[in-house]
Amino acid sequence: MTASADSKPDNKPDLGRFGSFGRGVTPQQAKEIEALGYGAVWVGGSPPAELDWVEPILEATTTLQVATGIVNIWTASAKPVAESFHRIDKAYPGRFLLGIGVGHREVVTEYRKPIDALTEYLDQLDDYGVPANRRVVAALGPRVLKLSAERGAGAHPYLTTPQHTAHARELIGPSAFLAPEHKVVLTTDAEQARAVGRKALGMYLNLANYLNNWKRMGFSDDDLAKPGSDRLVDSVVAYGTTDAIAARLREHLDAGADHVPVQVLARGEDLVPALTELAGALGL
Repeated sequence: MTASADSKPDNKPDLGRFGSFGRGVTPQQAKEIEALGYGAVWVGGSPPAELDWVEPILEATTTLQVATGIVNIWTASAKPVAESFHRIDKAYPGRFLLGIGVGHREVVTEYRKPIDALTEYLDQLDDYGVPANRRVVAALGPRVLKLSAERGAGAHPYLTTPQHTAHARELIGPSAFLAPEHKVVLTTDAEQARAVGRKALGMYLNLANYLNNWKRMGFSDDDLAKPGSDRLVDSVVAYGTTDAIAARLREHLDAGADHVPVQVLARGEDLVPALTELAGALGL
């Protein structure tokens, strides 16, 4: 199957301006996040194809959307993922967004050319009836960014900057959905924020797709040498006052993002209090 006008989304997903991104969220946390005015919760990692944790979150909320950030195409086959999508969408129409991605060559033995693997997976999602406008692709480089717009609703970049967002918007055009994740540390202590940020970035400094993307963004080998330069950390981790953090996150919107999933670097039980602090500054 090849991409066609029929496979392109008819309309963008609407997840509001800001959402919460994390490794997991309880139904009660999701209810509180919805009450704060966030439009979605993004659940990271590589969840199994069954996606049976989605319905309890949607059941506990009214309008909040749930997105995967992301389902790994190597560990979750398209058919059971599609079956999960249809099960969820039937019960909660229009409230689940399927994010997919290729993961990392360093941890997948069967890894092959990302563009080919993604195209094949998207072909299968088409065959299994998953609508293009309810799926997004984890995309960093130009080819996958373009594919995300051609075969899905758009892109979900991770660990990028507003400058990358502007470049991505140019590549995917005005009608595609763009939701770049950005990390946040709620402190005005720069050294503390950088320490937390470096801990979160540690594994990514071993992964070629992120290293290559940062190099395309203008970071040097010195910036990317472990544990990461201040310049790198400051570019992908927002900190300071809540107003300063909110201003940084809005830079993505100004650069062309439709929605910004905010990953607060805090312990799980501290997630909602941190998002509460940010909500006012974000205008929610």
